[in-house]
Amino acid sequence: MMTETVVTVDQSQAAPPNATQHGQAKPDNSLNWIKFNIQYFQSIPGILKLVQLVFGIICMACASPALIGGTHWFLFVVVTSFIATVLWSFVYLLGIREVLNLPINWILTELINTGIATFLYLIAFIVQLASWSNLYGYYRSANIAAGVFGLFNFLAYTAGTYFLYVEHKSSGV
Repeated sequence: MMTETVVTVDQSQAAPPNATQHGQAKPDNSLNWIKFNIQYFQSIPGILKLVQLVFGIICMACASPALIGGTHWFLFVVVTSFIATVLWSFVYLLGIREVLNLPINWILTELINTGIATFLYLIAFIVQLASWSNLYGYYRSANIAAGVFGLFNFLAYTAGTYFLYVEHKSSGV
């Protein structure tokens, strides 16, 4: 035979430190370092990042599906730059630069990343427009529009690169 175990609960003792009076657990503050930095997206570099993301979405929508080789290259550049810009946007939104104490020159790293994306966008929108300028068919107008929005995004990345360069030079690092 097994013995019975009796547990009695004494309500007069204090509640555990992470519980409220109503028996609901308070949320753990292990993520209290996360603060949303919305002010960055009200500055010129932040607005440029949002513009780059919007133009990237338009480029992806207009150029899909990739029917010819030039469009494959164009979409590769657009998607790669889009992912990098999303990652940098989260770095600024969550304030990761300020929280991580790593020996990384964040401005120089972003300058190199944005400069490479700018150069690749220059090549990609030229290839996209040149590939579709002499073709006729159902997808021609959408792919020409993708190339034009690629030009706009190239200009947005150029402006972003310029502002990062100015910030890098003014930091003196």
